Amino acid sequence: MTPQDLNPKQTALVLVDMQNDFFFKKGAYPRNGLHIPDSAGLIRRLVTVADALRRAGGLIISTQFTLLPGKDGEPMISEGLKKARPFITKGDFCPGDFGHRLVEELAPADFTVDKISFSAFYQTFLDFILRKQNIRTLLIGGIVTNSGVAATLRDGLSHGYEVVLLSDGCASFSEEAHQDTLNSLRHVAPLIICDAMADLLDTYK
Repeated sequence: MTPQDLNPKQTALVLVDMQNDFFFKKGAYPRNGLHIPDSAGLIRRLVTVADALRRAGGLIISTQFTLLPGKDGEPMISEGLKKARPFITKGDFCPGDFGHRLVEELAPADFTVDKISFSAFYQTFLDFILRKQNIRTLLIGGIVTNSGVAATLRDGLSHGYEVVLLSDGCASFSEEAHQDTLNSLRHVAPLIICDAMADLLDTYK
């Protein structure tokens, strides 16, 4: 990728599920033994890109996995997720709560989009926001590479955006799943490491 390929003012960094419930030690996943490898490094690398894109005039969007509470306060959750993650309970990924929020190091986002499924485009305002903000290129990072990140990337392509995957700006719960997904996605979108993307964006300062 070269400077001629990118207009930062028409570029958005889409942060997929970079939420406290996935990273904070008392969050829904870490307190139940599910940890993102090198989570501090992942956050640090994404901060580098976010800061560079802010300087260059681009947009930061946080897409956040959301479990709406029902009348009884229990989260409304799909049967598939309930079977896969039986530990999820009342208060997890609840709008307005600490666990639902974007991790502090990456805040604030210009826009926050609540999502209820893998793709950040599914039944959300993401596409509406991007088009109203004249965004044409998406830089995709976050978790999990083999689910939310991959689904959002593919849907971004289907919606007609230029999409770039930050290859070390996303992660899975296993390195094997992460690498397998990168190998698959490199055939549909360009991959670039965070430092290289930040350096490219800094050429526009």
